[in-house]
Amino acid sequence: MDVRLPDSKRPPDSGYDGLQARSRMTAPLPPRRNRWRPMAAVAAAVLVALVLWRILAPTQSRPPKQAPAPVRIALVRSRNVVIQEHTVGSIIANATVQVTAQVGGQLIATHFKEGDFVHKGDLLFELDPRPFRAALAQAAATQARDQASLVSARNDAVRYAALAQQGAASRSQADQFVAQEKALAATVQADAASVQAARLNLSYSQIRSPVDGKTGAIAVQQGNIIPANTANPLVTITQIHPVKVSFFLPQSDLPRIQERMASHAMIAAIRIRGEGGGTRAAFVDFVSNAVSNQTGTIELRATFPNVDNALVPGQMTDVSVSLGELKNALVVPHDAVNLGPDGPYVWLVDRGSTAHMRKVAVLNDDGSTAAVAGRIAPGDRVITDGSLRVVENGHVRVIGGQGRGDAAATDAQ
Repeated sequence: MDVRLPDSKRPPDSGYDGLQARSRMTAPLPPRRNRWRPMAAVAAAVLVALVLWRILAPTQSRPPKQAPAPVRIALVRSRNVVIQEHTVGSIIANATVQVTAQVGGQLIATHFKEGDFVHKGDLLFELDPRPFRAALAQAAATQARDQASLVSARNDAVRYAALAQQGAASRSQADQFVAQEKALAATVQADAASVQAARLNLSYSQIRSPVDGKTGAIAVQQGNIIPANTANPLVTITQIHPVKVSFFLPQSDLPRIQERMASHAMIAAIRIRGEGGGTRAAFVDFVSNAVSNQTGTIELRATFPNVDNALVPGQMTDVSVSLGELKNALVVPHDAVNLGPDGPYVWLVDRGSTAHMRKVAVLNDDGSTAAVAGRIAPGDRVITDGSLRVVENGHVRVIGGQGRGDAAATDAQ
């Protein structure tokens, strides 16, 4: 029977266990590892990376140096500027008349052709006059009959008045004959009015032109029965000698308009489109009495003789109006003025080819040049082309002028 003693009672040098204990006491210990060495390597790598980034990063992120923006320039000039407004106007007829029949009847003759020029009083249409002549004769006969009755009643009134004075007739009988005389006199007056109306209707059977002008299309043909005072005109006559040009200007121009109208110096010039059109000028003779609340504009008109019939009602034309003059105004090309969030401005180029923004107020702009006011002076150089790449205090490269500023820009270089 194998009986194991507790470890505390076993002899330390007995058997296998004693041998194992001695071997643990006599075996050499393994070398201890340095745990800080990997951390030092990582720290060194990070330090090297930081050094390289500090050396290389500024070089890689530095933006490339931009070349000066190429621009064209012009010089600021000082001169008198005529303030003009340019707009589009329309030609309107001095008078447009729709000719209708004042009496009804059958159309028997037309005495003009479509598009003819007619004068006031010219015969245009002729209705059958026979019914009107018959009505005139009837009215005249009725007037003659009542006139004869009036003569008889007047004689009776005279006789009975004498008899009443002698006592041979009563006063009431005399008064009756006097009343009969007055009634017949009124009837004769009514007959005279009827005769005049019949004669007038007879004259209306001949339809004449009420104005000088050009006729339009004829709406009826010979043989038609023409009703009186119909809504559809027989023909329309347009008076084109003279004609008027109607145009509209913004209400902001009202002070200048009123000033020019008061001095009778407001002139409108029109340009006739097409070959050989040319320009014509006339005084503005009408300013509307109200500003349109929809467009904020006011209507003006000028009258043109139009002796050569070059202006046709309904035609569109370019209109320019002189509203005043600016003395010694600063003038720059139209393209030099830019529009920014804070209003218009220009780019100035100093002698060191550095650009500076200057806010200006536009006093007048005719599409070619602009009169401005601001911190600029005659002789200053302003950019007319290439301003998109220009920045404040940025350098520019002048490559030439533009438009009216070409010579000035060339001299500036």
